[in-house]
Amino acid sequence: METQQLVTLVPWTFIATILNLFIQIYLIKRFLFKPVNEMLEKRKNLADQEIRDARNARSEADSMKEEYESNMANARAQAAQIVQDAQKEAQARADELVREAQQQVSGIKARAESDIAQEKKKAINEAKDEIGGLAMDIAGKVVGKEIHEEDHRRLIDEFIKNVGDAS
Repeated sequence: METQQLVTLVPWTFIATILNLFIQIYLIKRFLFKPVNEMLEKRKNLADQEIRDARNARSEADSMKEEYESNMANARAQAAQIVQDAQKEAQARADELVREAQQQVSGIKARAESDIAQEKKKAINEAKDEIGGLAMDIAGKVVGKEIHEEDHRRLIDEFIKNVGDAS
């Protein structure tokens, strides 16, 4: 019985297989790995560039945010200053209006006092004239005779002087 050899090694077939393997490795490396590695490198560079762009955009957005917040703070400060100035101006205007009103009141009061004094003098003079006339009529009746015009005037003036001193 003859036994078959299961594994035999043929030297020329072995060398051809090895050469075939090296040729395939070379061809795969040259035509498959190199383009794939170049494509992977391009993708890596593109991803790195996008990350750098995103970081730059984020830093720019942060600076814009800080600038915006600074501008908002300045705007708030300006608004507060405008409100404060408006309040001061309104208070000054109110004070001015109060002063003008007080001046008008004092002027009206002075004119009223002047008018009252004039009306008082006018009323006193009218009363003096009327009292003087009555006094002369009474004196004429008491004396029973008519007094001359000159005496009449003298008595009226004397009576008015006495009435004026009493008031």
